[in-house]
Amino acid sequence: MSKIVSKYQSLTHYKWGNDCDGWILVDDINLSVKQERMPAGSSEELHLHKKSQQFFFILKGIATFDIDNNRLEVKEQEGITIKPGIAHRIMNYTNEDLEFILSTQPSAQQDRHLVTPD
Repeated sequence: MSKIVSKYQSLTHYKWGNDCDGWILVDDINLSVKQERMPAGSSEELHLHKKSQQFFFILKGIATFDIDNNRLEVKEQEGITIKPGIAHRIMNYTNEDLEFILSTQPSAQQDRHLVTPD
């Protein structure tokens, strides 16, 4: 039977990075959906996924992305797809929390590879 999920009724809550929060909404080998929160000034490490594609949809705030040596901003109610093999990271350069939905297909378990910036 299907279960209603939200960040308040997630399958799992976890912490990552510099005091960032994550809530797992779908946890399947073929699809992962998470809601994540990044506090002001936080960022993740540059990495890539060899098999997984990702879609980020910004719920609150402005995200700054480094994607394949390009920097761009994605605003509230906008989204962006990252194809497999593309180096990327998300950053919150604002003074407010950043919240977004992250869909990954297939799941990126065992498919996160750190990249040394040029």
